[in-house]
Amino acid sequence: MKKTIAIVLTLILCVGLLAGCGAKDDKTITVAASPTPHAEILAVAKEELAKDGWTLEITEYADYVVPNNVVEDGEMDANYFQHVPYLDTFNAENGTHLVSVAMVHYEPFGIYAGTKSAIADLAEGDKIAIPNDGSNRARGLLLLEQEGIIGLKDGAGMEATVLDIDENPLNLEIFEMEAAQIAGVRDSVALAVINGNYALNAGLNAGTDAIAVEDAESISATTYANVLVVKEGNENAEKIQALKNALLSDAVKTYINNTYSGAVVPIF
Repeated sequence: MKKTIAIVLTLILCVGLLAGCGAKDDKTITVAASPTPHAEILAVAKEELAKDGWTLEITEYADYVVPNNVVEDGEMDANYFQHVPYLDTFNAENGTHLVSVAMVHYEPFGIYAGTKSAIADLAEGDKIAIPNDGSNRARGLLLLEQEGIIGLKDGAGMEATVLDIDENPLNLEIFEMEAAQIAGVRDSVALAVINGNYALNAGLNAGTDAIAVEDAESISATTYANVLVVKEGNENAEKIQALKNALLSDAVKTYINNTYSGAVVPIF
């Protein structure tokens, strides 16, 4: 009997140790990211994490929907590709439960040349492409207003849509389309308003190539931080805190400042 009890206790102890070892060895962090600059920045964070024994697996996506779905569904631990207004809109429209755990960088929106090389060259009826999703649409319209191309109704702010345009002296066509596609249609529009990361993907830099960028004091500039996002309830998980600390490290800040020439700006 004593021998049987001893065997049972030994088995229980072994199972417990194995379970503990399994938890202890869970040192892999999975992140969904846009290719540029997010995945590039994460590659630097990956090196920082490796110093503490963590393995960072980065999966790149070219759209703004799947990266949120895979975190909501628990397929990945976190994502890094979006700003808070987009996150809030996505949660409201899709019933998801995603939260920001760190603000990492800001990417200035820019107006880029299409068939016209300057704002002064715009003519009656010209077409300008802007993003078609809620928060980025407003950001594009505010940038056009900043440059005197259109005027918006008082108070439109971050909720602005094309219906809020109340001044359009050249009767310009404000053409809305998927943000990821805008850089590719510049030869068919007069001007294009492009997100910072999609501009970089197209070989464009807001700091050197844009005709105009958001003013540093604008509502857009103070609102649109790109954030690390997880599913609600996971904010304080050890791996998430490790990833957060790596992204907010001096190594990442130095990399951003030395790499993007003002197209990406650290905000920590």
